[in-house]
Amino acid sequence: MTSSDLRHHGDVDAAPGLADFAVNVRVPHPPDWLRERLAAALDGLGRYPSKPAEERAREAVARRHGRSPDEVLLLNGAAEGFALLPKLAPRRAAIVHPGFTEPEVAFRDAGIPVEHVLLDGDFQLRDVRSDADLTVIGNPTNPTSVLHEAARLKALPGRLVVDEAFMDAVPGEPESLAHDPDVLVLRSLTKTWGLAGLRAGYFLGDPETLARLAHGRPHWPVGSLTLEAITACCEPEALEQSSGFAKEAERHAAYALEQLQDLVVVAPKGPFLLIRAPRGTRQALRDKGIAVRRCDTFPGLDDTYLRVAIRPPEEFAVFVDALRVVMEEQA
Repeated sequence: MTSSDLRHHGDVDAAPGLADFAVNVRVPHPPDWLRERLAAALDGLGRYPSKPAEERAREAVARRHGRSPDEVLLLNGAAEGFALLPKLAPRRAAIVHPGFTEPEVAFRDAGIPVEHVLLDGDFQLRDVRSDADLTVIGNPTNPTSVLHEAARLKALPGRLVVDEAFMDAVPGEPESLAHDPDVLVLRSLTKTWGLAGLRAGYFLGDPETLARLAHGRPHWPVGSLTLEAITACCEPEALEQSSGFAKEAERHAAYALEQLQDLVVVAPKGPFLLIRAPRGTRQALRDKGIAVRRCDTFPGLDDTYLRVAIRPPEEFAVFVDALRVVMEEQA
């Protein structure tokens, strides 16, 4: 699989004019209170991002996860975090697949050997054998929507990097390792808060590892609006709202599973689900104005798999109706 294939993401599938079930962003724009916070910060764009603003953001993240500020590295979205991983210079990196492909691209581009740990069937972790000295896995995993047990993650070989970009969509975050000082955890704020265009995320890890990752970044690596967004989204009121969103997402996932039970590969734990349908289904849905994420760009999957973003029932019904028509036409 080429780097071009691995760099295919849902935003490419979600062309203008299509009903978007391809991109895993909860809402099309930030909530009003967050938009107001960002708008208020616009007057400061004539100044460079300040050290106090960066410290406030790091402190907010640290409080949110029970860590110290020196265990937080602020990022321009989780994608930047993946791009920094080669600085850890592993001898060999293992990527658990099917999974998000950006870390593999980053290691390949840096000339670091990459090993696929391919999960099949129900995509659960069992006896993973590898001689890699660094392992990357998503939890919940994109695109399978599997939530792995923290104890099984800790048994993976080498230094562990866990992509928890969708963990805040899981009520109570039961399998999160964000509190664990021995694990490098990557978080994103863009999915829950409708900030995909702004880019906002962070690493949690030990200070020495974070210093290695940060070495060589340009001055002012994170912009003022991103600092404001990180601070705002980690405050108690935002966390309470996020918790409500997660419970709502769980109800929506149950509805989606009920509607598509025969096609769903694994019961979803994230805000998206993996289905299996006849070849040609994605294009047939597209012809009817529906965008879903192709999955043959994920190692271990082929073009019979599709990832579908879970939406509120009234929106998801549009997808279900279109899929039923397509399936009838293909029968």
